[in-house]
Amino acid sequence: MSASKSSRRKPGRPKETDSTDLRDRILDAAELEFADHGYNGARLRDIAARAGVNPALIGYYNGSKGELFEEVIRRKGARIAAARHANLDALLARTPEPRVREIVRAYLQPQWDMKESGPLGAAFVRLQARLHAEPEARALRLRREIYDPTAKRYITVLAAALPHLSLEEVSLRMAFLVGTYLFMLNDLGRLSDLSDGQVTTLEKEALLDHLQRFLAAGLRAE
Repeated sequence: MSASKSSRRKPGRPKETDSTDLRDRILDAAELEFADHGYNGARLRDIAARAGVNPALIGYYNGSKGELFEEVIRRKGARIAAARHANLDALLARTPEPRVREIVRAYLQPQWDMKESGPLGAAFVRLQARLHAEPEARALRLRREIYDPTAKRYITVLAAALPHLSLEEVSLRMAFLVGTYLFMLNDLGRLSDLSDGQVTTLEKEALLDHLQRFLAAGLRAE
């Protein structure tokens, strides 16, 4: 007996068993394209070509270009935010009064872990830097939605560790911290430029150690 019309797949619609793989391929391809060209420069047909799919499938799974961009940001941005929460939970479980350096490290670590996880992780870090540099309403809304709850929790913990500073001052210094680590995460070539070639590269942990000390000192400053 032939299958009823209602049970037949529509033309071009993937099998359910293929949907997860295709969705991930599209998101991975979009992540690379947005990282390379930014939101405005990325084109859906190029994302489809990277993913090896019909462009129509992007609309089927992700809707518009804007919706696809937001899904890409949320997918891994949520992982970073969750890792920051987990790091802070673990730190506070070890000691109710953590040191500023420990708080800074807990916040920074997920970004470096993401960058070192492979080409896609590195692409997302580049994309994230673009997100923080773009003033569009979409980028601002995504930053506030994904990253601000975690950052505000860290501000609260930092304020307790820095009783000589007002909450306003701690919040301002946290904004400086975010700008500094994003720059260093994405433009290590400046190390060579400013040191006249004496420092050309730093291993992940060494860079984190230097940045941790610098940022903690800035947070603690009178």
